[in-house]
Amino acid sequence: MPKYWAGCDVGSTTGKAVIIDDSKVVATSLVPSTLDPEKTALQALKAAIDQVPDLESHEACEYLVGTGYGRLEVPFANENISEITCHAVGACHLDPSIRTLVDIGGQDLKAIATSEDGTVKEFAMNDKCAAGTGRFFESMARTFQITLQEFSQLSLKSKNPTSITAQCSVFAESEVVSLIAKKTLPEDIAAGAQQAVARRVLAMARRVGINPKFAISGGCAKNEGLLKVLEKRLDVPLARIDFDPQLIGALGAALMAKRRGSDPI
Repeated sequence: MPKYWAGCDVGSTTGKAVIIDDSKVVATSLVPSTLDPEKTALQALKAAIDQVPDLESHEACEYLVGTGYGRLEVPFANENISEITCHAVGACHLDPSIRTLVDIGGQDLKAIATSEDGTVKEFAMNDKCAAGTGRFFESMARTFQITLQEFSQLSLKSKNPTSITAQCSVFAESEVVSLIAKKTLPEDIAAGAQQAVARRVLAMARRVGINPKFAISGGCAKNEGLLKVLEKRLDVPLARIDFDPQLIGALGAALMAKRRGSDPI
């Protein structure tokens, strides 16, 4: 019977699970977070396990690693490992040439310098303000009464981005409302918001060193408007990974599970 290892990333806005076998990813899932991290983890794991006929429950996995914002509230995991480590391992597994990784989560921002095997050399994080995170973009999209995807596409239409100076997401939302009232073009406001986040991302990345290749993980890596701004501002290549960037932490957790489960320490 095949052996399986699992990683579960319990974030502030979503729960993710990845299941791997000896050679590949066999199942993934992404579910909205609940108020209970353990419940979120169970829901994410069940959604992934249902895709694997040989698995009846997470208990049938050889080893399970929990990571993310709510990892310490997942008592059934064999081990809990920092999301910084898991994102680095996951990203470097997908592209060993990545040397700088920025994970833009729902409520925090992390910059990570990595080595070829995914070892974390240095990291910096901002977890005390939602500016420059998924919450910031959710706030902007809500103000425009559009989806996050529509907000991203709107920003790409801009020819003259508006400067958004507020660092706090709450104040930035007020600034955007004021700009709307002044009849500023919506696409220019949206592009200004993308540039504001890009500045924060690059400032955080500079704290660990911006080295080739540079990659973004987390849900905000699906924001094409942000990626385009970063590509214009970066002096190094922006890696485009052929894997859901929102699942990179869970993938890293599954890979760590295989390491620890195959050769326990």
